Amino acid sequence: MSAEATLTVPARYNGPRDSGQGGYTAGLIAMRMGELAEVTLRSPIPLDRELEIEELDGEGLRLLDGETLVAEARPREIDIEVPAPVGIEDARLATERYRGSADTPFGRCFVCGPGREDALGVMAGAVEGRDVVASPWTPGPETDVDGSGRAAPEFVWAVLDCPTYFALYPGTLPISFLARFAARVDDLPELGSEHVVMAWPISKDGRKHLAGSALLDGDGNVLAVAEALLIEAKEG
Repeated sequence: MSAEATLTVPARYNGPRDSGQGGYTAGLIAMRMGELAEVTLRSPIPLDRELEIEELDGEGLRLLDGETLVAEARPREIDIEVPAPVGIEDARLATERYRGSADTPFGRCFVCGPGREDALGVMAGAVEGRDVVASPWTPGPETDVDGSGRAAPEFVWAVLDCPTYFALYPGTLPISFLARFAARVDDLPELGSEHVVMAWPISKDGRKHLAGSALLDGDGNVLAVAEALLIEAKEG
């Protein structure tokens, strides 16, 4: 099997403690498609294991771990209305309201986990007076995979993922998993520049919760947007 027909998620890019971060993995898959995509996650994402990429009649991809279906991707245009931008200072203040904990199943997530020192530090908290959460984010050299001076798209997908959980659950912290993720990256963020990641609820239907998120530059310009479907675990 050629390298182009496989994908590996390194262990350092986990979300839950023992599986890949959903947004990061979805971004890797979308980059293989080379176009706007919606990625549906079907099972936990294995770490440090070569996964097979299978084309779907020229209209998408499947990611397989042996016989296990890990994810599916289909082309999709993304058009999301972004709320009024959150400024950097308000985003900094919002992180003081971050409700994540190192003791949760996601406490060592490489994007938002307070239980690890090398996390990207996107710890979104409530913005006072608004139904949005936000966090500043300054892309570091670890996100620049090609020497361009900008964060790679998969890291943009990653930081757009985690804040959606906190936007959907402002008063509780249930176990809820990313089931479907779609993003559009219009411009890549520059390394060393402070940006804002914000997220907001869109709709709820039983255990299914839909949220939007966006990455903004320091002037409030939208660089990327995403839509996330999270499914809350059944009680018991």
